[in-house]
Amino acid sequence: MRFQRKKRQSVDITLISMIDVLFVLLLFFMVSTTFNRNTEVKIKLPEANGAEAGSHPKMITLSIDANGAYTLTGEDNTAHPLTDSNIETLKQALRNLSANKTDTPFIINADGKTPHQAVITALEAASNEGFTQITFAAQKPPVQP
Repeated sequence: MRFQRKKRQSVDITLISMIDVLFVLLLFFMVSTTFNRNTEVKIKLPEANGAEAGSHPKMITLSIDANGAYTLTGEDNTAHPLTDSNIETLKQALRNLSANKTDTPFIINADGKTPHQAVITALEAASNEGFTQITFAAQKPPVQP
């Protein structure tokens, strides 16, 4: 006895519907994802044993002594001590000294015994005024024989 085989229908996988599902999933993940962009101050920390940084002709230097008192030095190399350690005073002094040139390198020279709050206040003031090139100064350790 001979059985007749049925003709097989070709099986096709429709990719269009799969692509549609993938696009819907992609859209869902893109919409439901929260992009968190915190305001950050990008700081380039030099190493203590690193090479000396080249001097920039136009830079602003903030010196913080062990008591947390601020002294600003601008392009004219004249020290401008601040009357108090208030952030608003520091921001106003930075505004006056930089003349809205926020691409000028900003260097923080902090004493080793400076209170941490004084350094954070300086970073916040520089960030609020729009400075992007903020650097901490460090000394090389003495060479021991």
